[in-house]
Amino acid sequence: MATTDKASPRDRLLDAAAELFYRDGVSIGVEALCRSAGVSKRSMYQLFDSKDEVLAASLERRRPWYEAQLRSPDTETATPRERIGYVFRRVEENAAAPGYCGCPYLAVLVELKDSEHPASAVARAAKELLQGYFEEQAEQGGAADPALLARQLMLIFDGASARAGARIEHLDDGLVTRTVTTLLDAAGVK
Repeated sequence: MATTDKASPRDRLLDAAAELFYRDGVSIGVEALCRSAGVSKRSMYQLFDSKDEVLAASLERRRPWYEAQLRSPDTETATPRERIGYVFRRVEENAAAPGYCGCPYLAVLVELKDSEHPASAVARAAKELLQGYFEEQAEQGGAADPALLARQLMLIFDGASARAGARIEHLDDGLVTRTVTTLLDAAGVK
């Protein structure tokens, strides 16, 4: 990701972190991060206590964009079923993009394995928000067990994004949306 001279050192670090951590994983070194951001290590440590804090801040900063990508733009007239379906159509579309590496929040949780890591807390909150959205939509749509359906939808979401991110699965054949449709039918979601 190209950074501009007009961006603050903090913004350049967060931009570089978002790109590098997503593409290369959280084990990227401080030197590579600072080099990519065009920021000295000294400056980084003046802005953040650690690389872990940079990762957490970059994930938090990305969250509004991430959530906006998954929210139907037609929130007023779309049915709960259509809103849920929109999320999975976005997964299929995003998976086809060059450089797609799956859900960044799931990747961080899997890679870190440390529930106390500051980035784990941010990632877990993002995943819980999505599950809560699924549960809310399932309840509004008349699902018999909205909490169970939300958990099932999360398994599909995370599984699809992980498999597509690992280039094991291509999501261009509608498998994800057909699977979700089957679940929504079984749950009675309108």
